[in-house]
Amino acid sequence: MTTITGLYTAEERGKRIFAIVGASSGNLVEWFDFYVYAFSAIYFAPAFFPSDNPTVQLVNTAGVFAAGFLMRPIGGWLFGRVADKHGRKNSMMISVLMMCAGSLLIACLPTYKDIGVWAPLLLLLARLIQGVSVGGEYGTTATYMSEVALKGQRGFFASFQYVTLIGGQLLAVLLVVILQQFLTEDDLRAWGWRIPFVVGAVAALISLFLRRSLKETTSKEMRADKDAGSMAALFKNHTAAFITVLGYTAGGSLIFYTFTTYMQKYLVNTAGMPAKTASYIMTGALFLYMCMQPLFGMLADKIGRRNSMLWFGALGTLFTVPILLTLKSVSSPFLAFGLITLALAIVSFYTSISGLVKAEMFPPQVRALGVGLAYAVANAIFGGSAEYVALSLKSVGMENSFYWYVTVMMAVAFLFSLRLPKRAAYLENDL
Repeated sequence: MTTITGLYTAEERGKRIFAIVGASSGNLVEWFDFYVYAFSAIYFAPAFFPSDNPTVQLVNTAGVFAAGFLMRPIGGWLFGRVADKHGRKNSMMISVLMMCAGSLLIACLPTYKDIGVWAPLLLLLARLIQGVSVGGEYGTTATYMSEVALKGQRGFFASFQYVTLIGGQLLAVLLVVILQQFLTEDDLRAWGWRIPFVVGAVAALISLFLRRSLKETTSKEMRADKDAGSMAALFKNHTAAFITVLGYTAGGSLIFYTFTTYMQKYLVNTAGMPAKTASYIMTGALFLYMCMQPLFGMLADKIGRRNSMLWFGALGTLFTVPILLTLKSVSSPFLAFGLITLALAIVSFYTSISGLVKAEMFPPQVRALGVGLAYAVANAIFGGSAEYVALSLKSVGMENSFYWYVTVMMAVAFLFSLRLPKRAAYLENDL
């Protein structure tokens, strides 16, 4: 129980922090499994999409990556409904089990040389399974962590969703870097690319056991409510909130994937850097980005979530084009590292509190559904297509158009952030 002043007993504080750690650990594994595809693509692309043009190979693998995103709305709806009607814990356990299945399938896939067109089709199937899983993971985890976060420090504690999300990316690229040190490029292309997917499948099983210890945040009465997990109730009573979340998530997802998963390919394919150098740069940048999340979460606790979102939209609009244009011709890995870190600092205004801001706009009966579905739709359309759009524009000599596309979407995110209330509509908060 809490006191009338809103302070927590030491016991309750400890339980809530443990719950956040438990949910975060599973979240880390989920995103490691999903992102390891992006960082390994430069090695397995020829095995599934034979071509003399490396850009065409990357376009094809990016297309499969984007297809996984198209399944996210289904995952957001399915797992959001499960979380609201049957509990957050059950939803999180099922999603991580599906991720394990997808990773294991990719690890064991025959190549195009072995089974022809069935190879890329099975790769697509595995990514679709993972897409459904991640589509449900984000909304449920964001909801769960917002509900157990401590009042007055919600921004700080909720930021650990992206600490572990980015941590999953970081571990994915770090594992690739380690493999690059011990395996030749021929070995990586032949069989070494399978190792990260095996690691991901095993880690997913471990996280399944970790999530079994989590405490449920919803009551039987709430889950039995006629509106629990209902699409009709969501759109009848909370359409404006849904559209607002959709609007700023579109820009947030696009710029996030531009400066994380796509950036390694951008440094290799556009700036002309060696693959190992690009991996080193992204490893360091992602580590700093991960460390930024609690700091920007604390900042949001001080200045307000709405103000953080407005700073995100404004700075992203002003600096996206200059940063990407400079990176295009950069030769110094140190300068590239600094520019990417600057971009990720801007993105941190959003990522540190994004799940919390979304969760604060929906009541508990439709919270996981509202957060998960709005995020998944925007993420599928704008985030999942980021690499594909960037590489496609590059292949037809219009790469600079992508920079302006991201900038326009950041301006849209700023405008939608103006719609955010100064105080949360449903969660008890200080700001």
